Amino acid sequence: MLFITNRFPKGSIQSRVGRPFAFDLKNNAPSNSIFFCERNADGSMVELGGMNFLTKLKGCPVRQVLLYIHGFSNLPETVFAAASEFQLLCDQKDDKEVVVVPVIWPCDNDLGIVQDYWDDQKSADFSAPSLARALCRFLEWRESSKNDPSDPCLKRINVLAHSMGNRVLRETLCAWDRYDLTSGVPLMFRNAFLVAADIENESIHRDQKGKLISDASRNVVVYFAADDLALRASKAANLKNKIASRRLGHTGPENFELTPQNVYCVDCDDVNNDYDPPKGHSYFRAKNDAMQPGKVFEHIFQCLQSGRVPIENPDRRLSILHEEAFS
Repeated sequence: MLFITNRFPKGSIQSRVGRPFAFDLKNNAPSNSIFFCERNADGSMVELGGMNFLTKLKGCPVRQVLLYIHGFSNLPETVFAAASEFQLLCDQKDDKEVVVVPVIWPCDNDLGIVQDYWDDQKSADFSAPSLARALCRFLEWRESSKNDPSDPCLKRINVLAHSMGNRVLRETLCAWDRYDLTSGVPLMFRNAFLVAADIENESIHRDQKGKLISDASRNVVVYFAADDLALRASKAANLKNKIASRRLGHTGPENFELTPQNVYCVDCDDVNNDYDPPKGHSYFRAKNDAMQPGKVFEHIFQCLQSGRVPIENPDRRLSILHEEAFS
C-alpha cells in the first residue's frame, strides 16, 4: 500500500530512496518533511521518494486515486487497517476503479480523549505546510504529464477526509493557497468526501476558508449524523475551552444557502450507528465483520464511479440515507 506521511521516522529525517522506513511512535510532533512510502504485505515499509511514488501510482491498473485523511487519535497501524478495509470494499465492487492512498499525520491515542483532542488539533494545523508540499508534487506530476503526450496520466484524484482529517484538509489547502499558489487553488479533486467532519459547521460557507475545499473539487459531499457520539465529545471539549460551535459532521452546513453550488449533503442519522456502534462515527466503512458494504460506502462509490452525486432532493442538494436508499 502506498502512503504519504509527515510523521517523524526512526533515524534520520533526511529522505533517502530505498531505505527501510519505520515510524517513531514516541514522537508525535508534525515534521516539516513529507515522506512518500510503501507498506509491504508483511508490514515492512520502504521510502520510495516522490518521483518513484508517483510513477508507481501512475502504473496502478485503476482509474482513480482516493487520498484518505484519517481522524484524530489514530496510530499508523489503525490507519492502515481502515484504508485496507476501504480498499477491499472498493475491490469487491470493481478492482480496476480505485487505489486508496492513506495520508498519515501525527496524532496520539495514549492519553485521555480531551487531552488527545487538543494536541491533535494543533498537530492537524501544524501539518498543513508539509502536506501542502505533497499537493505541490501532485500538481507538478499532473502538469509534467501534459508535457509527455505519448504517456499522459489520466487518473482522477479524489479525497476522503474523516473527522479531524477535515481540519487537516482545510488547513492544508489554506497553506497551499497562501504559500505556493498565485491565483487560488486549482481543480485538483473530482470528489471531496467530508465524513463526520470535526470542523465548525459554517466552515464551508462562501466567506470561510473551507470554501477552498469547494474551489479545489468538482463535488463536495458532506456526510453528517446528529447522534455521532464522538462529535458530541468534540463539542464538549470545545465548550470546555469556551469555543461554542456546532460541528459540520453533526448538522451539515450552518446555512445551506451560503454554501457553494457544488456542495451536497447526506444525512446519515438513520444508519450511522448500524455501521459503527455505539459511537456512530466511522460509518463510511464496512457494515459488519463479513465486509458487507454499508449505504454510506455505496453512496461514496457511486460518486467515484459516475463523478456525480446521487441526491434525492436536487433543489436542496440533500439526501437522507436509510437502509433502502440507493439499493
